[in-house]
Amino acid sequence: MKCPFCDSENTRVADSRSYSEGYSIKRRRECNSCGKRFTTYEKVEETPFYVVKKDKSREKFDSEKLMRGLMRATVKRNISREELEVFLMDVEKTIHNSLKNEITTQELGELIMEKLKHFDEVAYVRFASVYMEFDDIKSFIEIVEDIKRK
Repeated sequence: MKCPFCDSENTRVADSRSYSEGYSIKRRRECNSCGKRFTTYEKVEETPFYVVKKDKSREKFDSEKLMRGLMRATVKRNISREELEVFLMDVEKTIHNSLKNEITTQELGELIMEKLKHFDEVAYVRFASVYMEFDDIKSFIEIVEDIKRK
């Protein structure tokens, strides 16, 4: 593993821990050349799947793109990045378990919203407002009332 500070390949693992409920390993590394420490994450490489967009184009699923959306939906909420990573892994696991190699943006959005509803209601409303393209206050009221009914 190359050091991100000095590009030396002379690094060692100082500590390894299970991370994200056992779905990956977090390694603390130290560069033997410059002495700086950095963190790496290791996870199983899974078969890629594709997202079919509204215009029928396909793009490889990008978990970082989804993570950015989740981070915007959970801003100023008491939710850690690790909790979001576990949430995201659960979404990916659900898709992989469906044995499909493609998912539409509509299916993906609905899956995320269903999981968010149980994870954090405020994040659910925020995500839904962007995903469902709310353009008036009535849409917000309807979704909040839907949550209250359940």
